[in-house]
Amino acid sequence: MLGTRDGVRTLGPADLPELTRVVRQDPILNVFVDHRLTTTRLEPRWFGGHMWGYYEGETMVSACHVAANLVPVSATPAALDAFGRRAATMARMSSSLLGPRDDVLALWEHVRPSWGEARSLRLDQPFLLIDGPPAVEPDPRVRRVLMDELDLLYPASVAMFTEEIGESPEAPGRHSYRARVAQLISKGWAFAIIEDDLVVFKAEVTAATDAGCHVQGVWVDPSRRGEGLSETGMAAVVAEAMRSIAPTVTLYVNDHNVAARRSYARVGFRQVATFASILF
Repeated sequence: MLGTRDGVRTLGPADLPELTRVVRQDPILNVFVDHRLTTTRLEPRWFGGHMWGYYEGETMVSACHVAANLVPVSATPAALDAFGRRAATMARMSSSLLGPRDDVLALWEHVRPSWGEARSLRLDQPFLLIDGPPAVEPDPRVRRVLMDELDLLYPASVAMFTEEIGESPEAPGRHSYRARVAQLISKGWAFAIIEDDLVVFKAEVTAATDAGCHVQGVWVDPSRRGEGLSETGMAAVVAEAMRSIAPTVTLYVNDHNVAARRSYARVGFRQVATFASILF
């Protein structure tokens, strides 16, 4: 594949081995992109976007995931400059820009004039991991959600999304959120405490590789907050995820969410990086 003056190439399935090498320079921070490579093999009909590689000579040194999420990978300053300049010339296809904070801010400087103002800037998101037994007792009521319980989980998922993002996932123009929830259930990645047909705690694994998995969608029903469910529930998710999915569990949280950060710290999560998310 021919190079370009800015060192950026659009990658395809034949580039997967070299791209995987770059991604796995940090398999924990890059678990989302690694998961995407594993599940799509960069086949266009599955990937739904582009993957860029940044080359020095004939060696790929950095990459950038350009789809629903724009995510830099092992990006050098020169790569960030090249990725940012290229992204600025394209119509925005991504609903978020996320990754290590300094990398995201560098890209944002490039694309902001052409992509327009963001809906939400989340510029301080501690990236946490746990790779050992949880420090609190797991709640034995946490279990995998069954497919015939989709109608129970879905309202809780909508409530969590709306609370976190500030608008409903069912807003016009959004992709099918219900299908995404169903997909996570089908994978065995949706966990919950369900009492009398009410979801009182939930969390989902949204990406996984042989190195780690990523948890999102942590939510406790408002009527049950203050009972410690976020700690014992997450301890149960961590224990089961480490047993059956991946040896390390990661998540990121907004810095201002002090209660959540304290809960995760009590479970045993520790901060290893700082992310940022820019939502459109």
